[in-house]
Amino acid sequence: MQDTPSPEAGAHAASRAVIDTDVLVVGLGPVGAALANLLGRHGVRVMAIDASPAIFPKPRAIALDSEALRILQAAGVQEGDFATVAIPQVVYHSPVFGPFARMNTTAVRDGHPSLVTFYQPELESVLRERLRQYPEVCVHLGTELRSFIDDGTRVTALVQSRDGSHRTVHARYLVGADGANSLVRRSLGLAFDGASFAQDWLIVDAHEVPHPIDHVEFICDPGRPTPHMVAPNGRQRWEFMLRPGEAREDMERPESIRRLLAPWCDTNSIQIERTAVYRFHARLAAAFSKGRCFLVGDAAHITPPFAGQGLVAGLRDVANLGWKLAWVTRGLASNAILASYDQERRPHARKIIDLARFLGALVMPSNRAAAFLLHGAIRLARILPSGRALFDDMKIKPQNTFAKGLFRHRAKGRLHTGALFPQAWVRHGRTTVLSDEILAADWALVGVGVDPAAQLPEDLLQAWQAVGGRAWQWCHRGQAQHLGPAHRRVEALDDTLHGRLPWGWIVLVRPDRCIFAEGPVEQAADLVRMAIEDLTGAPFTPAPRARGGVEHEPHGAIA
Repeated sequence: MQDTPSPEAGAHAASRAVIDTDVLVVGLGPVGAALANLLGRHGVRVMAIDASPAIFPKPRAIALDSEALRILQAAGVQEGDFATVAIPQVVYHSPVFGPFARMNTTAVRDGHPSLVTFYQPELESVLRERLRQYPEVCVHLGTELRSFIDDGTRVTALVQSRDGSHRTVHARYLVGADGANSLVRRSLGLAFDGASFAQDWLIVDAHEVPHPIDHVEFICDPGRPTPHMVAPNGRQRWEFMLRPGEAREDMERPESIRRLLAPWCDTNSIQIERTAVYRFHARLAAAFSKGRCFLVGDAAHITPPFAGQGLVAGLRDVANLGWKLAWVTRGLASNAILASYDQERRPHARKIIDLARFLGALVMPSNRAAAFLLHGAIRLARILPSGRALFDDMKIKPQNTFAKGLFRHRAKGRLHTGALFPQAWVRHGRTTVLSDEILAADWALVGVGVDPAAQLPEDLLQAWQAVGGRAWQWCHRGQAQHLGPAHRRVEALDDTLHGRLPWGWIVLVRPDRCIFAEGPVEQAADLVRMAIEDLTGAPFTPAPRARGGVEHEPHGAIA
């Protein structure tokens, strides 16, 4: 990675009138930085620019779920690289009924906590630091996009540095990660429909708060709705809805902030770290892509914070888009697979926005009568087991499962094509690790108890490897018979798969861990052929005769 305005980056740029790259990423917040890492992992040439020379210091996102942590894992961020606090529960308080709803967030999902809070500037620093390991990724800070043209074969962009100099960038694809006011989206002429909440909110981060809570609570009082939560390194956050007539300038004054915090703590013993006033929005772009240009994160959708899914949704975007761009730019797949990005991501983003708007109605009822009706209805619903499961077990949260896209629906499935393949703890050789670390950034053909590669003709196995496919035998613990080669064998240390799938079942998994297809092992050749044809856009032609060859060593495997 090269950082502008370093002398090396300046000299490199000065020696070239035009910069050529595979992907131009506009915006290097956490979403853009995660995408650059995902692309860099595949060796894709990336130029990432951001108008700001430094990371934005104001309060922003604070919550991540297990799915977001799994995506960050794929981007090279390991547990402990940035501080988090695991949240055991989310509690909703009513002025009429007291605690009327609760979400249990103690479960571990796919190897990660269900819900954590974090400090966004620290995460952004980690993601940017990770980019240094990829020589193909070039970062230019203090550089903004001025204009671009998509001529159908490439994108030609004009960018401007802080010193006023301009450069021309030729990119095969452009990704707008440039926030809610995205120039990329506006230049593409894509509508950004939705609604804005009429209220402003004051966000306060404080240090050294006596008797801090260990969870997230929503005070759903129509007089002053107030979310309150714990955060890493001794932080607490409050979000206060401003009442009509309260000016943001007045409410950000130290005396106003301390007055608002008085019910929770001795305001003379705390340290106010950061404050900001925001107005929340719920908006969705008319499309997430147009031609060779794509939108991710807030450029594509804005989610009110009541579900804690704003940044999570952006990370889902780049997990979905990143591998597809990598496969196309590396010549492993047809350009046609990129159409599935909008098809898969936009419907789920809409569902998450709808969830956030519903939870927002619970948090900020318009008056006490509305609070009585809304909160009372939720309290009554939780009397029934199904109602408790809806909230307590977070079944109200839409699963990231696609109805249409780049996968094959099959009758009598055991999992769900278009859903995420579960992550488990496994042993590979003498190393115990989460399974995504072994499956790496490749396509995976996973056989439960069986070696699926043994079911493939040699020419089909070679074609599978040529499009970035791997084969794995997922052994139950202690399995001793009918084992495939050690380098493509993992030993399950829990029942994540064996508790759900019968022996001899196979699953085709995309690099973003979406399930492409599944079935009995006898169908392995048919399913692999489907995947190859869907990727390349051409029918697979078997070789006229078997040819000798040596299987490729696994990429990214741990010895």
